[in-house]
Amino acid sequence: MSEISDMTNGFEELHLPKEIMKAIADLGYEQPTQIQYQSIPVMRSGRDMIGRSQTGTGKTMAFAIPAIEMINAAEDKTHVLAIIMLPTRELAMQCCGEIKKLTKYCEGIRPVEVYGGAPMDRQITKLKRANIVVGTPGRIMDHLRRRTLKLDHVRLAVLDEADEMLSMGFKEDMETILRETPSERQTVLFSATMPDAVMSITEDFQVDPEIIQINSKKVTLDNIKQCYVDVPMGRKTDALKLLLYYYEPSLSIVFCNTKKMAEEISSALIQSGFNAEALHGDLKQSQRTTVMDKFRNGITSVLVATDVAARGIDVNDVEYVFNYDIPQNTEYYVHRIGRTGRIGKEGNSITICSGRRQVYSLLDIAHSVKSNIEEISVPTGDDINYKIAEKNITQVEKSLAEPAADRYRDMVNLLLSEGYSLFDIAAAALQMNFSEKEIKIRDIRSERKQSGRNSHVDYTKIMLNIGRASRVAPNHIVASITERSLLHGSDIGKIEIYDDFSVAAVPSSSVDEVLDMMYGAKVCGRPVKVTVFEDKNTSRVHKNNNNGRKPQSKSKEFSKKKSSDKKSSSKKVYRKGAKRHGQ
Repeated sequence: MSEISDMTNGFEELHLPKEIMKAIADLGYEQPTQIQYQSIPVMRSGRDMIGRSQTGTGKTMAFAIPAIEMINAAEDKTHVLAIIMLPTRELAMQCCGEIKKLTKYCEGIRPVEVYGGAPMDRQITKLKRANIVVGTPGRIMDHLRRRTLKLDHVRLAVLDEADEMLSMGFKEDMETILRETPSERQTVLFSATMPDAVMSITEDFQVDPEIIQINSKKVTLDNIKQCYVDVPMGRKTDALKLLLYYYEPSLSIVFCNTKKMAEEISSALIQSGFNAEALHGDLKQSQRTTVMDKFRNGITSVLVATDVAARGIDVNDVEYVFNYDIPQNTEYYVHRIGRTGRIGKEGNSITICSGRRQVYSLLDIAHSVKSNIEEISVPTGDDINYKIAEKNITQVEKSLAEPAADRYRDMVNLLLSEGYSLFDIAAAALQMNFSEKEIKIRDIRSERKQSGRNSHVDYTKIMLNIGRASRVAPNHIVASITERSLLHGSDIGKIEIYDDFSVAAVPSSSVDEVLDMMYGAKVCGRPVKVTVFEDKNTSRVHKNNNNGRKPQSKSKEFSKKKSSDKKSSSKKVYRKGAKRHGQ
């Protein structure tokens, strides 16, 4: 087993062909990553290899460069000489795109990507001339069954993210594809982890492989500042919005654990004016491609993704990663935040926790990856407005460095002649030019300091047409209301959940606002209708007691007396029953 050192030299040390060196220079890479520096010589030797490395460490170039060199040296370039398997369509597209960039100045290299969701006929046409095939196991199997792909001349087989392919159920397909290749081929496997299923593949299809292992966690996380915030339940979306407002990342990814949550968060962000898109497994291939293209080109600045969908995200300029949901395990955490801080760049990750349990879960992950995760405060509205003001002042200072046009000077002189002061004119001009974003979110920091509910607040009950049958919990209702209104969790009164509907008490002064804001809302992924709750019994009591006012003390005494009478009568029944039982 080879352990990679912390230092690598330039690409010149690898003695790459001048055509590839020129392409690498165009891509802006100056130094190989650790996995590239160690893997390329081993693959050149023709020996089987296992590379243990996380996503984002430059694995694609580590196996693509030797594959290109092998085909360049081959006399026969008319057959498929290299087969590369990856778990997702996005990774297949990106890998093939990377190979095309590296072969920009090479001749005779014809890579083709094959994956599900794309037209089969186009792939068949391209495969007729391909000598490198990059694809998902499922679609490669489709072409083998159709006999539109033959692997009897393959010299190199690469399995990238083997552990993920196995977890997605591709084991049989992977084994079938490898058996279709010549036994003397070179087999290279990359995997972040080495579970028993991966070891089984290596034992059956590799011969004395060289194991390349790096301190993958350290490489992935070194350039990433890791932080977390702890917010009240039901305030995660508001916290996310405040963080986005304050840090203003040009590109950021928000990770969720479910497809429904990804859709709900992206919708909430869009309603607040953010350019957001959801990426998850339910999208068609054409939709996924469109979403990723918009994100890469900066049209979409916030990508809300699930873990499986994110396997195909390979964008080098992601500034922030936000964990909306706590990752399910350590590997997911490392993979998520590895989307930022790529190829030596600095990155940032912020995990949004709600409650001690989630904080402890995150700290356990931090301990396992040997990282320090710092707690930070959620920015307040004042923090954000102050930052906006600083930017505006900088913009004004730049403008003052250049003389204003005569027509604007004439306007100032005219206003002065009408009796306005220079101060008032300047303030009015700034207000016209810098209409700041209206942030309709209360400061989360101040809300957490509040204790208890105001006993003097009048409440009105609202009804939601969703209940226990839909597995609704009180926190779901609190989250839905607080995400869409100016209320926070401590404002909401008693919540009652029945089989087919739920009832929540909200301040009477805010009931109209809540009804308006909840129009078109979803709870647990289902659209809900929200109305004022009318309890027939409650309405009758209110009608008979001074126009809806609370019953007087006299009524309370009557109720107590009636209650005591019931207790005494129940005791009598019990005695009679006891006597009868004794007969």
